[in-house]
Amino acid sequence: MSTSLVYRSTLGYELLMRVLYGRHYTARMEAVAAEVPDGASVLELCCGPGTLYLHHLRGRTTSYVGIDVNPGFVERLRRQGVDARRLDLAHDEEPLPGADVVVLQASLYHFLPRAERIIDRMFDAARERVIVSEPVRNLASSELALIARLGRRAADPGVGGHAQRFTEQTLAEEMARYRERILRSFPIPGGREMVYVLAASR
Repeated sequence: MSTSLVYRSTLGYELLMRVLYGRHYTARMEAVAAEVPDGASVLELCCGPGTLYLHHLRGRTTSYVGIDVNPGFVERLRRQGVDARRLDLAHDEEPLPGADVVVLQASLYHFLPRAERIIDRMFDAARERVIVSEPVRNLASSELALIARLGRRAADPGVGGHAQRFTEQTLAEEMARYRERILRSFPIPGGREMVYVLAASR
């Protein structure tokens, strides 16, 4: 399946994110970055153009690995000296590289209806904590058919699907599987996403 236009370039992706998050876009990244301890090694799944690392974590981490299905993002990050690797996490079951902190931003819905599979893999790779930040207010969930269709197409990195999204309630139900590991949860500024920070071990 062809990749959505917004996933074909870093500029297109960043423009869409700024439209979706408005003035809270930077605060969203800052909220996630604040949960990464200084000096930690980081594995980011579905890293996109690497905005979290390039603008908020570089210089603070001992190492960083970004994984994404989009070859354009991966190659661009490699040219910038970032350890980026192409992997289709929805279908490839190979073990993930280990890191102190494993992060997944705005991508858990890609793994519905069995989202716990990717979360379990994150726990297998994490030594200290897992961070999941996921939208709970989505254009793709709009009651207006045209808006919903555009939202789904814009958010498709080229692997199809994604009609199903999380609400705050369904995300809380999903994360309740890991209630003993949850250190804290909170909405990002503007309330579009919820962030869950979980301990790697019980």
